[in-house]
Formats: sequence, structure tokens, C-alpha cells
Amino acid sequence: MSIPEQLLIYANTMIARTHSQERSITEDEAARVSEIFRALGDTRRVAILAALLKGEKSVGSLARLVGISDSAVSHHLRGLRQMHLVRGRKAGRQVYYRLDDEHIADLLLRGLDHVRHP
Repeated sequence: MSIPEQLLIYANTMIARTHSQERSITEDEAARVSEIFRALGDTRRVAILAALLKGEKSVGSLARLVGISDSAVSHHLRGLRQMHLVRGRKAGRQVYYRLDDEHIADLLLRGLDHVRHP
């Protein structure tokens, strides 16, 4: 299935979902969505999330991929965990991070599609 076909299906799904809900966004929902976009407002956090699109990674791996220190990656991951954008899995002394769910990957990929669109 081509990207335009996928986008059409996505758009139709979102329209149907919006019509079925027939309610405006609550203050709490608006605040939570705003927090997600605030988290995505930092290029290093976006780079960390983009690296996690390819699968689970350790802090050290993310630091090398993104080009910042381990402590800076850990700092960003702490905030991303609190926002439920990533989750960690402990294996011995090492912690491996991944995107929290497919919605985060979808949001990132939609953003990339948007900026790459001519």
C-alpha cells in the first residue's frame, strides 16, 4: 500500500473517529496534548525518539547515535518516560529504552512525512 493510500485511510479513520465522538477536547486533554508537543519541541529529544523508531537501544547507544553525552541522554529520557513517550527495560545493570507505543511512532512518522513533503 502506498503512502498516499495509507494517509487517506488514516484521514478517513480520524474523520470517522471525530464524528463518532462529537465532543470538544477537555481542558485536561488539551494540556496533555500540549505537553506531548512541548516534549517534541527539542531537537535532541526528537532525535532520541527517531533513533528508537528502529528498536530498543541503551543510553550509550542513543548517546552515540544522537551525538550527546550519556548524562544528557539520561536527562532527556527521564522526561520522555514521565510523559509516557518511552519505556525502559532493565537487563542486569543496563537499561534498554523503546517507544512507549505505536502512537508515538505514528506521531513521529507523520511529522517526518510533513517536513519531507515538497
